[in-house]
Amino acid sequence: MNETLQDEAPDPRTAESRVKRTPLEWIEYGFVKIGVLPPLLLIAVVVFSQMSENFLDLGNFENVLRQHTFLIIVSLGQMLVLVTGGFDLSVGTGTALVSVVTATVMADVYAGGSGSVTSAVAAGMILGVLAGGGLGLVNGIGVSMFRVSPFIMTLGTASVALGLALYMTSGVPVRGIPPKFSDIFGFGEWAGFATPIWVTAAVVVVVSVIMTWTRLGRYFYAIGGNANAAVLSGVKVRLNLTSAYVIAGLLMGLSAVLLTARLETGEANIGTNLPLQSIAACVIGGVSLRGGIGRTSSVVLGALFIGLVQNGMNLARIQSFMQMIVLGSLLIVAVISDQIRQRSVARLASAGVLG
Repeated sequence: MNETLQDEAPDPRTAESRVKRTPLEWIEYGFVKIGVLPPLLLIAVVVFSQMSENFLDLGNFENVLRQHTFLIIVSLGQMLVLVTGGFDLSVGTGTALVSVVTATVMADVYAGGSGSVTSAVAAGMILGVLAGGGLGLVNGIGVSMFRVSPFIMTLGTASVALGLALYMTSGVPVRGIPPKFSDIFGFGEWAGFATPIWVTAAVVVVVSVIMTWTRLGRYFYAIGGNANAAVLSGVKVRLNLTSAYVIAGLLMGLSAVLLTARLETGEANIGTNLPLQSIAACVIGGVSLRGGIGRTSSVVLGALFIGLVQNGMNLARIQSFMQMIVLGSLLIVAVISDQIRQRSVARLASAGVLG
């Protein structure tokens, strides 16, 4: 009797294959599964390869990767915040503040002769990354403890960070950085790849491990999915929400340090487009603005997609203001796609055709 019942029980592994879908549902199902990134990436490759014969060169792709390691790192931090249901608008001016702090500390220690070149570089890098983490801590406390809207909180800290950067520099680039810093972290190579690429690869691995294999990552998803349910499940929402912003700040700080090494100066006017670009990279990569959904690999691909689009427009000699229009349009398309995808998920699930 038990064997008969067991034989007649439906196999969940084949239940999806037996669902009958209309052609429209198949299209909708495919959109839900793959998202908007693959079609956009295919369109970009086809269009820009026709506009420039150098676009598909291997050296060009390596150049895109080298130039957009900074965006990848910042976007991964942005993903952590988005997954929890918030976002961070301070990553742009925060990058400028970290750049100024890093360069100022290095230049002062190096010129003052109070330590070796190594100690000057180490002091500047550590304090720069910590400055980014401190900005993230302020954001996290405001959002989690005082329940300030992420939009208002990070917009306010963005203004504060820019003001501090301009106050420290009076708008003049900070020079006097030890050449060794740029030689290693800006233009250095190891095993044929630039140092920033290796650093970015390490960051990708660490963030992927956090989001996939650790309790902290599961808490981030739980908070973004349903904060009230997370509280009832025993999750310390305030602590973990603050942690998301702190980690995002540390990643932004690391990115700014690498960018400073690339520029060889501390700049108070860099990072202007990073909030737009990092949010666009996340949303194009499938991170939901409602929280609770997002994958590290997809965000990396989203950031690289934006890099390819910018690179293609540069090779095609498209003017900078037109590039701003394209990037803004991509963000709008990605947000609309996210809204449509959420509705499609709910509709297909209610119809029993979502595997």
